[in-house]
Amino acid sequence: MHAFPKQLTPNLHDATPLYRQLATHIRQLITDEVVKSGQALPSERELMEITGTSRVTIRKALEQLIEEGLLVRRQGAGTFIAPGREQSGQRLTGFSADAKSRGESPSSVWLVKSCAKATEDEAKHLGLNEGDAVMRFSRLRLSDGEPLAIEHAVIPESALPSPDVVGDSLYQALREYGKHPKQGTQKLRASLASPIEAGLLTVKEGSEVLRIERQTYLSDGSAVEYTRSVYRGDKYVFVSELQDVGS
Repeated sequence: MHAFPKQLTPNLHDATPLYRQLATHIRQLITDEVVKSGQALPSERELMEITGTSRVTIRKALEQLIEEGLLVRRQGAGTFIAPGREQSGQRLTGFSADAKSRGESPSSVWLVKSCAKATEDEAKHLGLNEGDAVMRFSRLRLSDGEPLAIEHAVIPESALPSPDVVGDSLYQALREYGKHPKQGTQKLRASLASPIEAGLLTVKEGSEVLRIERQTYLSDGSAVEYTRSVYRGDKYVFVSELQDVGS
């Protein structure tokens, strides 16, 4: 924890409350990856000595960062930098498979599972006519009981016999009925959580999120899925491999 001492000292001449200064300093260390996921913070007593502030100040700063999801407190062990999740941009996998690959337990809270008529936007992405039959799947995605993403998926009604055949994994259901996607495209952009999104993801309104739009296709090139997701920005890092393609 050698990175902490010099960078945590608050500015006593700054009008900003000391606990907010301390929280800002720790947040910046996490953002800049000076401290790593899973790393332990100094004890409250050590932080008091490092910063020259009171235990109350230390606790208020840590509580703020715990609420933001940047720190986690483990009973009897101390406070740690919250683990991040890395997701590859090359693999065509779903939330459930990604969570299991990290040794975590995925689950869902269903918001919508129904048949409907395609909107103009949905029809455009799925190669359908507006008003054609589709299935909609909206859910809150959790890993080890922690809300991480909100997912809104739309597929042609012909892909599955019923919305009810989808359990934890949409891709597993598509695979069972011979409609598993073989290729796709994905767009990511940074955004801020709306009030509803913040409530579902248990973060503050206006917190940073990643908006992901995915479109996938069968081997014959026909579209089989159009999904819009919102991921917690403090929990996910999307990784892409780069290769030298020459000048």
